[in-house]
Amino acid sequence: MPETPRSFLDITSSVTGRAWVDRLDAAQARTATAIGQRTGISDILSRIIAARGVSLEEAEAYLEPTIRHLMPDPSTLTQMDELAERLARAIADNESIALFGDYDVDGACSCALMTRYLRHFGIEPQVHIPDRIFEGYGPNIAAMDKLIDGGASLVITLDCGTTSDGPIAHARNRGADVLVIDHHLSDHDLPPANALVNPNRPDDISGLGYLCAAGVTFMVLVAVNRALRNRGDTGLPDLLKLLDLVALATVCDVVPLVGLNRAFVLRGLEVARRGEKPGLSSLALAARASGPLNPYHLGFLIGPRINAGGRIGDAALGTRLLALDDEHQAMVIAAQLDELNGERQRIEVEAVEQAAAAAEAEIGGGEGPPILVLASANWHPGVVGLVAARLRERFERPSFAIALHPDGSGTGSGRSMPGVDLGSAVIEAVESGILLKGGGHAMAAGVSLRPGDLGPFRAFMAEKLTASVGAARAASALKVDAALTARGASVDLLHTLEKAGPYGAGNPSPVFAFPAHRARFPQVVGKGGHVSFTLASDDGAKLKAIAFRAAGTPLGDTLMRDGDQPLHFAGGLSIDHYQGREQVQFRLTDIARPAR
Repeated sequence: MPETPRSFLDITSSVTGRAWVDRLDAAQARTATAIGQRTGISDILSRIIAARGVSLEEAEAYLEPTIRHLMPDPSTLTQMDELAERLARAIADNESIALFGDYDVDGACSCALMTRYLRHFGIEPQVHIPDRIFEGYGPNIAAMDKLIDGGASLVITLDCGTTSDGPIAHARNRGADVLVIDHHLSDHDLPPANALVNPNRPDDISGLGYLCAAGVTFMVLVAVNRALRNRGDTGLPDLLKLLDLVALATVCDVVPLVGLNRAFVLRGLEVARRGEKPGLSSLALAARASGPLNPYHLGFLIGPRINAGGRIGDAALGTRLLALDDEHQAMVIAAQLDELNGERQRIEVEAVEQAAAAAEAEIGGGEGPPILVLASANWHPGVVGLVAARLRERFERPSFAIALHPDGSGTGSGRSMPGVDLGSAVIEAVESGILLKGGGHAMAAGVSLRPGDLGPFRAFMAEKLTASVGAARAASALKVDAALTARGASVDLLHTLEKAGPYGAGNPSPVFAFPAHRARFPQVVGKGGHVSFTLASDDGAKLKAIAFRAAGTPLGDTLMRDGDQPLHFAGGLSIDHYQGREQVQFRLTDIARPAR
């Protein structure tokens, strides 16, 4: 029977209505002590590692993850050997190859990986990235015809294709071979591809379903290298130099940073920091990323700019940029994507304001529906995923945002919360005839609706997910890793904590509680309604601090009204690089009043 979480600082209801609990249960606390004694690492780092399920025996390997140690035999993936052999033969025979990718970061990185790999052998593939609005997600017959008419005898789909029966059958009927490399959930009816590698296909038992498409693509390239080596080819590319692209996709697709994914990101960041890809370097410069590249830069600065092309501009810009070796061209495209990202932000802010107002009206003064399904003819189809993410964050429930077309049909995106499998529910809605098209994975999904589908879809999702949303929300207590003081939150501590990173989905950033501190000089800053302040302890120590999008919320109101009183603060820490100087910054998550 699971242990009851232990209260942290006796907080049963914070300003946001959450209990605070110790992330470690009693057994993990004992493991943390043992890890510290065996490895000599600090108590805080030991607690963080143990709280993420690392055993005493695994601790040393966890602190130094390597691709070699964590990479399984690619052949454990269903149909990997068939796919690798077919691609190796195409390379050996210098066939004309076409790539069909998705329009998000994962698709762009997967296509850039494959493009760079094929170029090593003198093959310049055709690349097609579909227009999000006019073509939608996944292969379509017109695009397949275009690639085959362009001479392609082999079409490879990347980050898509698992549910594309018709277009793949059409390509096969025209005489082309089709290989699918994907990670999205599927039903049992797979398309008639020559080979389909997807760790989430029903008959795959590899246990690698947590990989993004670029991670699967990297494993494909490992298998193809082996197949070519067996053919006697010795001039093979160094795949480790491509890990920066795998890291970017892994972070941006919000897949769990565990196991092989964690090693991909750690080692990929090392490659990225060497600045060998002009596209990545140019985007980092355009995004004004300061300090060594880290997961935050990938997920919040570089990734959104690549996505901006697919959302409101030329969907192929990201793939083209990541495959470039020309610095001047890279700077030009990076500037285009930066400009598109600014436009995307303006469109997004307006749509989020409308969606939030609609959500508040639907929820009213009560609990409201377990899942939000909102639609508008005023929303740009390219930003609905971002709108859904903001709704999910603000209203703490799975959310869909759907852009309606003039005929009443719509396309939309959903974002979920841990413990609620959105992708499976959407696939079931498609199978039940409630949706025209849809798919995704546990945390995100895309949908296409016919006129009249909106009401039935809303009702279906509410019925399907009410129980899991209720359980997830009941388990939404804030998990705290340790207590700190403003004086103890040093740059040296942050560098130490990097040994348990990178942090993200599946490996949450540490949350620290700062008991009886004060919020000095709170003020609203930026267009997003952020609240900046100084976190101060009574011994005079201070930390630069910010509460993102907090203005007008219980957190922001408490900061502005009661910040000068002793309060318990909880949140994360990061290193801010400014003019070559490192400074710790506190990111507020929650506030609680001390027990009286």
